[in-house]
This record gives sequence, C-alpha cells and structure tokens, in this order.
Amino acid sequence: GFTTTGASVLTNIETVSRGFLFWRSLTHWLGGMGIIVLSLAILPFLGIGGLQLYKAEVPGPVPDKLKPRIRDTALVLWKVYVLFSAAETLLLMLGGMDLFDALCHAFGTMATGGFSTHTLSIGSYQSPYVDTVIIVFMLFAGINFSLHYRFLKGESLSFWRNSEFRFFIGAVTIFFLVVTFNIYHTVYETFSEAIRYGAFQVISIITTTGYSTADYERWPSLSQNILFICMFLGASAGSTGGGMKCLRIMLLLKHSYKQLFHLIHPHAVTQVKLGGKPVSNEVLHSIWGYFMLYLGLFVLCAFLLAAMRVDVVTSFAAAAATIGNIGPGLGMVGPMDNYVHIPVLGKWVLILSMLLGRLEIYTILILFVPEFWRK
Repeated sequence: GFTTTGASVLTNIETVSRGFLFWRSLTHWLGGMGIIVLSLAILPFLGIGGLQLYKAEVPGPVPDKLKPRIRDTALVLWKVYVLFSAAETLLLMLGGMDLFDALCHAFGTMATGGFSTHTLSIGSYQSPYVDTVIIVFMLFAGINFSLHYRFLKGESLSFWRNSEFRFFIGAVTIFFLVVTFNIYHTVYETFSEAIRYGAFQVISIITTTGYSTADYERWPSLSQNILFICMFLGASAGSTGGGMKCLRIMLLLKHSYKQLFHLIHPHAVTQVKLGGKPVSNEVLHSIWGYFMLYLGLFVLCAFLLAAMRVDVVTSFAAAAATIGNIGPGLGMVGPMDNYVHIPVLGKWVLILSMLLGRLEIYTILILFVPEFWRK
C-alpha cells in the first residue's frame, strides 16, 4: 500500500470489490511520491522539519532541490507525477483496458507499487502493447524525477549528463540482455518472446515495481539470481522506486575503487566525484553506514522468518522483497503466490521491513535514539 511494496495476502483478486481494489491502488499512488512530500506541498510552514522530512522521503544521499523552497520542489515533483500518471492511463486505455483497470495499473506503475486488479498481474492481459507501455513507464518511475522536470523544461541532455542515470540504464541493459539470452530456447522458443518477458521482469524488479508477466521461478537459476540481485540494486535516487538506490551503489563502487587504487599508489591524492564535484567523506560514511544497516536488517529479517519455519529461499526472498519495497520474491512469495502463507508474526516482521525500507531506515531507527528526543 503506502510503502509501495505490493506485497499482498489477497487471493482471487477478481472476486474483490472494485472499491477496495481502487483504494489499495490509490494508496500506492499517494505513497509513491510520498505522503510526506504531499504534506509539504500543502503545508508550507514546516521550516527545518520540512527539509528533514523531504530528505527522508526523496531517497538518496543528496536530494536534488529544483526550487529554493521545499514546498515548491514538492509541487514541481507532483506535477510531473500527475502528468505521467495521466499519460499512462490514456495509453493503457488505447490498448483495450477500461478506465478502472488503466487507472489502477497507472497508479501501481508510477508509484512502482505493483498492485494489479488481476491475480496473474499484467500477465493476464497477454498483450505485447500493454507490456511495452508499462515497461516504458516503469523506467520513467525509476528515474530521478528532477531529470524529467528538467527535460520537460527544455534541457534535452539532462538525462545523459547525469551519471546515476547512465549507471541505471547500463545496469538495466546488462541484466536484461543476460536474462534474455538465458531464457531464449530454455524457456521461450522465439527471441522476441525472450526479449519481451526478460525486459519486463528485469525492469519490474530493478525499479521495485513488482508487476509480473511470467512465472520467473520456472526460469533457469542464472536468471533468478540476476532478479534477486536487482532487488538490492533498486531504482534511482529521487524516483518513486525502492532498494538501495543506484546512486548509493555507484558511490560505494567508486569509493571501493579509490581505496584499492590507494593500496597500489599510497601517495596518490584522489577524490570520489559525482557529476564532476567531489563527494565529502561525511556523505560516503553515511552511505556505508546505510549499506551495512540495510544488509544487517535484511539478514535479521530472513533469520527471523527462518526461525518461524519458513523455508530458506522464501525467507531470504521475502526479506529482500519487503525491505526493497518490491513485493513478489521467490518460493512461497513468488510471482504466482503471495504472502498469505507467511505466519502471523512473520507478517508483522515484514511490515516493519517494508516501513524501514520505504523511509530509508534512518528515519525509523532515529526515533529509538534518546538523544533525538532530547534535542
């Protein structure tokens, strides 16, 4: 719902009332850009607290402010969000969906949420056109929204000048090509089918949307492992996606390379740079701290589920899929299943995991630090 995870305990979705299905898709859409950012757009007098909340809800180590005031930035982001949501709704209706289905799936796509009005998700439509439209908008949702705004304002090179965008597109391309060639002939007879289903699942998971068009648990182990890696990588900072974020992974790789370079050239003076500007040690330490917390909470969550006699594959997949705000995983929580079979206590563990992932971990954990309340 609001965490845009898309993890569900509902079975036979087609029998659920349309009112309920619309509401749960709407919670996605509101949670996508963030209830907190929405409140910033409505309540302009939050002051310093507003900036802190904005940093928590627009993911990434260095949120990109488009306007001098946080409220104005939030309004700009919401305008882009509404524009894309309306465009996708119209395009899906052109593909044969009725208004209700088109709205619900546009909400789920732009929020990278993944709730569908059908038990078989997008696979129920068996439509290359619908798949293509949703692939395109999942990519849009997984890209920093400030880049969309700048492009619409006439900065035609805003995307390619952004190093995170290039990293994100590069990762998507590599993973999608490997999966496509891996499932060609082993699962699908034609190359066009392999491209269609491979691209959809890689983009769905790396953007943390969670829609499915195929039962990827029937795919070769290599493809399943790549999809599992995609759960951790996540989308871009400043997008509606979850996961660790490409910006963090990119900076971690750059910093690791810098440390390795120093081992070979101990007297060399080097700096980690982002967009041509040096990244401070404070930011790098914060990213490493987040990385270790993320992995630690993932392992803890998986171990807690395993202690409740959930099988190992399901435990680790459910932990990754919830802290990364993806939804479907592997095992009992695969694309053709849901979370209904997880024990009640396990569901509460996963609910906390979803919240921690959506609010970037620090926002929740800081509430348990006594010094925070003293200040």
